[in-house]
Amino acid sequence: MLKTDDQLDNEKTLSIITVPEGKICDYIDGKFRNDTPEEYVRQNIEQRLVNELKYSRERIKVEYGIKVGSRRPRADIVIFPDGCENFSQENVKIIIECKKETVEPTNKKDGIEQLKSYMSACPNCEWGMWTNGKYKEVLRKGIDEKGQIEFIDYNDIPSADGSVEDIDRPKRISLRNAVEDNLLFVFKTCHNHIYANDGMQKQPAFFELLKVIFCKIEDERNIPNPLEFYVTSSERSNPDGQLTVKKRISKIFERVKKRYNKIFERNDEIGLSPRSLAYIVSELQSYSLLNTHIDIKGKAYEELVGANLRGDRGEFFTPRNVMHMTVEMLSPKANEKVLDPACGTGGFLVIAMNNVIKELEQQMKTVFGKPRPEWNHDEYRMFQDKISDVASNNFFGFDINPDLVKATKMNMVMNNDGSGNIFRINSLLPPHEWPSDIKEKLSEVLGISKSTIRNSKSIALFDVIVTNPPFGSKIPIKDPAILGQYDLGYIWEKKNGYWEKTDRLQSSVPPEQLFIERCMQFLKDGGRMGIVLPMRF
Repeated sequence: MLKTDDQLDNEKTLSIITVPEGKICDYIDGKFRNDTPEEYVRQNIEQRLVNELKYSRERIKVEYGIKVGSRRPRADIVIFPDGCENFSQENVKIIIECKKETVEPTNKKDGIEQLKSYMSACPNCEWGMWTNGKYKEVLRKGIDEKGQIEFIDYNDIPSADGSVEDIDRPKRISLRNAVEDNLLFVFKTCHNHIYANDGMQKQPAFFELLKVIFCKIEDERNIPNPLEFYVTSSERSNPDGQLTVKKRISKIFERVKKRYNKIFERNDEIGLSPRSLAYIVSELQSYSLLNTHIDIKGKAYEELVGANLRGDRGEFFTPRNVMHMTVEMLSPKANEKVLDPACGTGGFLVIAMNNVIKELEQQMKTVFGKPRPEWNHDEYRMFQDKISDVASNNFFGFDINPDLVKATKMNMVMNNDGSGNIFRINSLLPPHEWPSDIKEKLSEVLGISKSTIRNSKSIALFDVIVTNPPFGSKIPIKDPAILGQYDLGYIWEKKNGYWEKTDRLQSSVPPEQLFIERCMQFLKDGGRMGIVLPMRF
């Protein structure tokens, strides 16, 4: 078989790198470094510099030695100006120090003061950033009227192709998609700031952060109006400016409450102090939450939910590759009813919904005769309306935890502008015991009579079920009213080589066993189910 020149060139350049155990391959210079918490922070920052802020690798140096008095410490990351050929200390433009989470910014040896000393030793260094993955501080170096070095707080370092003005008030065209775990860093940073500075417990702090995230999404959707979700560096630094920011964001929140009146109450307000709100806006404003990849948003959101609504029990999260594989196997369609009867944080529903959105996008592409990037504002709004329509008619989620129900609604909105039909229900209960208002809503959306939702034989209402039930519960089901709905709730006896169900109920059954049968009861004839099951040895 003959090979083209391109194929031969590709074979020549192909190489396989084997990373030793306990090491990582540096994203910038390719060197092996110890896999430590501090290195995890640095590698995410390096990827952000290249993929978000568009700095070329050639301009970035890692572990760069800086002469500070008689010492020569190594700065974690330095960046040189574009076109620079002499990578000397005098030409350093930006210095970044990355620490593990346990290092506080006030630490005398490794905190903010260390960064300031490095910046002072580099005469042309204008920008510096210190971060430990949950806290970030950005400084711009200048000279005051007395000729002394001063450091001014800024929201962020500038992008390679951006301007300083974009730091303070980004334009739609300058919004960036998050990469790797940097959005997770931002969410953690914001939540920790609220927790530490506003005196809130973890759960209230989480929901206050979500209010601000909703404002960010609402502002991004407010096309073609200019962005209003922003704070300038000077506003963030003084009380009057912080009050101005709170007034600006509160106006956006009024629109949020009207749009999502099933999530927020009419009298809800942003409960953060003006200082905290200004800080959080500064952390979020440069990102596009609408366009950042679903997996990056999903991981950041679900880890935050897990840490605050599930008591840090991360073992309950379904790996995203498993969710993607399951949804792709089921291939839900835009006209099918999809249910997750144990929706948790909503990961399965979000991925299933985005799978359907891809189908809708192809349909719209055919109708409009052009791809999505070329759609005008009216065409894009038609697309969004169709997404909302599908979400509100075809996607359903049940969970017994009221906080997770709310979190799932928010996850759906953050990813596709539709909270679907997410209800607080104990899926194992007899349907006639479900709350009346929920049965009424279900019957309305499903186009059936409310009176038909009465028992386990009348709930085969869904085309697709995708779920990871709460396996491992130590509380068995003993209630005869619940057990009587399920074949698995009865005692079975073997007669003449065959198992036959008796009319006697078991004394107790693990809930996960009943849950599998309940999922089968939910399915229409010919329906499809993807379910995560525990591995037993």
